[in-house]
Amino acid sequence: MASESSTVAKDEKNLFSSVDSSSQRRKTSFLMAQAGLRILVVAFTLVAISVMVTNRQSVVIFGLNFQARYSYSSAFKFLVAADAVLCSFSALSLVFIYVLSRSGTTSPLKKYFFLFLLDTVMMVLIIAGCAAATAIGYLGKYGEEHMTWHATCGYVSKFCNRMSISLAFSYLAFFACLLLNLMSAHALIYRPIIKN
Repeated sequence: MASESSTVAKDEKNLFSSVDSSSQRRKTSFLMAQAGLRILVVAFTLVAISVMVTNRQSVVIFGLNFQARYSYSSAFKFLVAADAVLCSFSALSLVFIYVLSRSGTTSPLKKYFFLFLLDTVMMVLIIAGCAAATAIGYLGKYGEEHMTWHATCGYVSKFCNRMSISLAFSYLAFFACLLLNLMSAHALIYRPIIKN
C-alpha cells in the first residue's frame, strides 16, 4: 500500500514537472519568435529608411533642372517618420522582451497585453504610412487623367524605382508586425503558453 502511494506520488510529480517543462519550452519559443520578428522589423525599417532618405534624382527637361527627393512629399516624410518610430519601438521592445523572459512574476499577462496594444498601435501607424506613400507612388507612376495630373516616373525612373524598394521594405515590416500581433493575440487567448 505504501509503495503504491509512493508510486502515485512519483507519477504525479513527473506529470507536473513535464507540464512545467512543456510550458517553459513553449514560453521560450514564444519569446524567441517574438524577438526574431522584432529584429526583422528593425532590419526592414532601417533598410527602408536608408533607401528613402538617400534617394534623389536630378533631371533636365527643356533646359530646366528638376529634382526629385523624398522630402518634397509629405506622404514620403510621413512614411520615414513611421518607419523611424516603428524601428525605435521594436528595438526598445526587444529589451522589454528580454526583461520579461528573465522575470519570475507569476502573472505576466498584463505585460503581454500592454505589449500587444503597443504592437497594434505600431502596426496601424506603419500601414498608414505605407498607404499614404503607395497612393503618392501610384500617382507618380500612372498619374490621374481626370485631375490632369501627369505621371512623373517616366522622367525620374531611378527615383521611383528606389522609392518602390523602400516601400517594399516598409510593407515587409508591416507584415512582420502583423505576425507579431497574431502571435500575441493567440498567446493571450491561450494563456497557458505564457504562464510561468
